[in-house]
Amino acid sequence: MFLALIISVTISTLPSSPLPNVCLTTDDLEIRQSCTIVVPPGTVIEDKNGNGVIQIAASDIHVRFAEGAVLRGSPSNRPPDEYRGYGIRLNGHSNVTIQNARISGFWGVLWATNANGLTIDAVDGSDNRRAHLKSTPASEDGGDWLFPHKNDRNEWLNNYAAAFYIEDSNDITVRNCRVRHGQNGLCLDRVNRSKIYDNDFSFNSGWGIALWRCNRNTIARNACDFCVRGYSHGVYNRGQDSAGILMFEQCSDNVIAENSATHGGDGFFGFAGHEALGETGEHSADWYHRRGNNRNLLIGNDFSYAPAHGIEMTFSFGNTFYDNRLVENAICGVWGGYSQDTLIAQNQLAANGEMAYGLERGGINIEHGKGNRIISNTFEKNKCGVHLWWDPDGDFARKPWAKANGTESKGNVISANRFAGNKVAFHFRGPSEVTLAANTFVDARQEIVKEADTTIREVSDLIQNAAEPPAYTAYGQTRPVGARRHLRGRQNIVMTEWGPWDHESPLIREVQDDGDSVRYDLHKLPAEAQITIEGRHVTGRLAYPGSRTDKATYTVSTDQPGVHPYRIQARAEKWRQDIHGALISATWDVTFFKWTQETDPREDLEAWRQLAQGKTAVRGEARELRFPYGWGGPSEQKISRTIADAKLGGDRFGMIARTKLPLSAGAWRFKTLSDDGVRVTVDGKPIIENWTWHGPTPNTGTLNLTEDRTVEIVVEHFEIDGYAVLEVDISPQNAAMLK
Repeated sequence: MFLALIISVTISTLPSSPLPNVCLTTDDLEIRQSCTIVVPPGTVIEDKNGNGVIQIAASDIHVRFAEGAVLRGSPSNRPPDEYRGYGIRLNGHSNVTIQNARISGFWGVLWATNANGLTIDAVDGSDNRRAHLKSTPASEDGGDWLFPHKNDRNEWLNNYAAAFYIEDSNDITVRNCRVRHGQNGLCLDRVNRSKIYDNDFSFNSGWGIALWRCNRNTIARNACDFCVRGYSHGVYNRGQDSAGILMFEQCSDNVIAENSATHGGDGFFGFAGHEALGETGEHSADWYHRRGNNRNLLIGNDFSYAPAHGIEMTFSFGNTFYDNRLVENAICGVWGGYSQDTLIAQNQLAANGEMAYGLERGGINIEHGKGNRIISNTFEKNKCGVHLWWDPDGDFARKPWAKANGTESKGNVISANRFAGNKVAFHFRGPSEVTLAANTFVDARQEIVKEADTTIREVSDLIQNAAEPPAYTAYGQTRPVGARRHLRGRQNIVMTEWGPWDHESPLIREVQDDGDSVRYDLHKLPAEAQITIEGRHVTGRLAYPGSRTDKATYTVSTDQPGVHPYRIQARAEKWRQDIHGALISATWDVTFFKWTQETDPREDLEAWRQLAQGKTAVRGEARELRFPYGWGGPSEQKISRTIADAKLGGDRFGMIARTKLPLSAGAWRFKTLSDDGVRVTVDGKPIIENWTWHGPTPNTGTLNLTEDRTVEIVVEHFEIDGYAVLEVDISPQNAAMLK
């Protein structure tokens, strides 16, 4: 009966007779009746005034694109961060169906406002606007972070774009759609009672599906895999607030069922919202009581392999996480800070916490949680199984949400779970109270780590393990969970400058830079592809580690000191890629040292510099200045045994590096990525100076030489605390210097 219902819904949207054709050749086409859109092959139509190439101007109509029709909004040579306009604009019309379209090269495929009853069926919205990412395989750039916390003024649309953006609408259906190589797939803003199913919004650099103030929607059987940014395997895992499915600002009573949202920044990212916490607007004290993302059901989903969390749901009430797969998430499987009355049952949590930050790690982490029930889950090989704690609230205790709902860690129940091979099964910190019952342990290194002010109540006959499966309806017929088994594991997150690689398109990516040589991996290149290199004093070598069907490598190298720009050109019949780079063949003399508050480089530069001559300073040689410190310091960078043995730590260290390089006449661009202060001088002349406390920040400077000569370069860097990075690159300002 259920299958028949879905089929009847699908058939009802099809027109009973052939639709008249409308040929689309110019901007601002108004559609007032049902029709078939025909687009001449190769047509590019820009939305010059931002109101849509196609404007839907009537209700109760069916707009279908002809087979093979493609609406393109930008020429093929325009970079994706410069795409503008919308393919279709719909404002104030209901019961519209848009079907069978392929739309690319825009800021957004469809922007719909007050569009009750809208149906989007079988629309391909791939290759639309996305940001050019600044993060590299070596280090994160903080400028890539998303900020989903504001959207009451369409900030998501205006700042980030989306293939489909639907606002202030009810009873929407989105099915059988596809979005790849964009930033955000589907954004819903104040959308209620809608059905989102059988879509593939994977391999995007932001959010697969995002909800803002949305209630009573069903999101089922969608693939939202590899919606990610801010990740380099084994180097850093930030996620930068990307997510397979995102839910912000008081979204309640939604069903999230049987979706695959693996390899996302978070698999699922839910936050009650700034208004809910009392950080915007003014409401009565009672208004904040149990205000959040409430009573949502997450069931049967795969939220694995995230750089951050499988599920994050904070400051919210009465949610249920049931029968989800949460495997190998870098920080933790479930992060539920300040949430209350959550049921977490029958989930698989395995091998979470490998790249955790401090004590937030492993299976389930909840700070300041109250009345949560963790029942009948399996925990295998996590850094920690369940971690509950309370710590001082600070300023948050004065927020209206905290006053209305409390911030105690109490009333939590952990019952009938199986723990196997976890480093720690339970970790309890701070003044809190928890009930344990009928849990089993296999090969646990430690069953319980607790502080003295934690109260544990152990009960042998608790029947909380009888967590009944919630009733729900999952629309659609696809089965995305497990469909990409061959891509399991975070090592398959491969980031490019425009977003995650889809493991199908040809790709050339840098994997190792040793200064005088750079190695690239070549993936999925067409058999007829030709690789050439241009540049002075450089050579290129193509190699196949195994058979010619395996991944190839291409190594660019030089045996001459100096900076040697190059360009790699890869060409095939329907694909091409150009890679620009520069070999920096140098030997840097590097000195590292610790400093104290009394020798703060911002206050007393000369005293700080003198520390480089002191007895505690350590010296070595480096082929390049590319140090992704992360939360560590120089001793973890494998520069030399002496520097490693110095154990300099990750806070309050300094570095002074020197080298001499032959450079040819012309303009040279110096670029740094630093956290914290950096200064670059050439022959004593300042080129870059950002001598401040700051997060990862790019800076550039230019050196103009009127003749070929050898220059002395000095780089100074200091780190205060927290995350740290230093990268120094030198490259020509123009392509003529390749000759």
